[in-house]
Amino acid sequence: MPLSKIQTADMLDAPNLGRRNLIINGGMRISQRGTSFTGHGAAVNYGLDRFFDYHSSDGAFTISQETSIVPTDFSHSLKVLTTQADSSIAAGQRLIVGTRMEGNTISHLKWGTSGAKTVTLSFYVRSSVTGTHGGAIGNGADNRNYPFTYTISSADTWERKTITIPGDTTGTWATDAGRSIQVIWGLGVGSTYSGTAGAWSAGDVNSATGATTDVLGTLNATWYLTGVQLELGSIATDFEHLLYAEDHTLCQRYYEQGNFSQRQSGSIIRIGQSYHTRKRTSASVNVYYNSAKATAGTINVSNTNNAGWNEGGNSNFWNMEKNTGVNSDSVDYNGFWTAEAEL
Repeated sequence: MPLSKIQTADMLDAPNLGRRNLIINGGMRISQRGTSFTGHGAAVNYGLDRFFDYHSSDGAFTISQETSIVPTDFSHSLKVLTTQADSSIAAGQRLIVGTRMEGNTISHLKWGTSGAKTVTLSFYVRSSVTGTHGGAIGNGADNRNYPFTYTISSADTWERKTITIPGDTTGTWATDAGRSIQVIWGLGVGSTYSGTAGAWSAGDVNSATGATTDVLGTLNATWYLTGVQLELGSIATDFEHLLYAEDHTLCQRYYEQGNFSQRQSGSIIRIGQSYHTRKRTSASVNVYYNSAKATAGTINVSNTNNAGWNEGGNSNFWNMEKNTGVNSDSVDYNGFWTAEAEL
């Protein structure tokens, strides 16, 4: 259509007006920490950027970034593989995969007020385990929870799911740089998690109420996720594909890594460097002598005076200093660094 012919009505009817998705890295393209991760323990641990797992059962699993098993129009997906089955997950135990949003991102939703707005969650999912699976959207800080279910109809087949979620009028939702919304998928959840599927309630935010099956219960079971989108309104639009550089920069607000090299003279060594992207808040910084990042706080593997490094950072730069021990002149100090400001 010629530009001169475009009318206001045409713009309103357009399926993609941009900047609709509240989820960062929903296409699973960015994974700064690596491409494969052994299942973590009972803490929030990030693998692919902006997506975490939390595990507290007897099962075991791996998470990886995949490029070969993806739906049409996508290049990457997140894969969970059960490497040790837990066929009877105890009460209070769980395996979840999720993502979190800061309050600044969702302030226009007006959640926690009488004018709270409806949102729609959509995602592409594929699993070897058929049946009813569960997840939730909620606010861990205020213990507000909206459990949802979705059905895997055909094993090992990509399916797109959409869930319409009414705005919550009663919770206390962060509207600053702190944690507000989190979306989780329950891949194995014990029986004690509360909530009513399809309704807001004061219950455990990690519940998957209504699910009748789990991925962690079967050895070698697989579960894939990509195309995650959370948007204003009651209609799921096409996934919003950003430029790769945009995705990467958005992820760096929460996690970034790099390397350094500097020669020092004198007994005090001090290095500082700006981040590529300003962080959400003061970051937790670690330095390493090799790219495997095995032992934080060591700079040169051959340096016998590694002890005594102080690491730190704020939202705009990181620094490290060593003023203990004997620090020889004309020594090259080089290595790698990470800065984390996750929710």
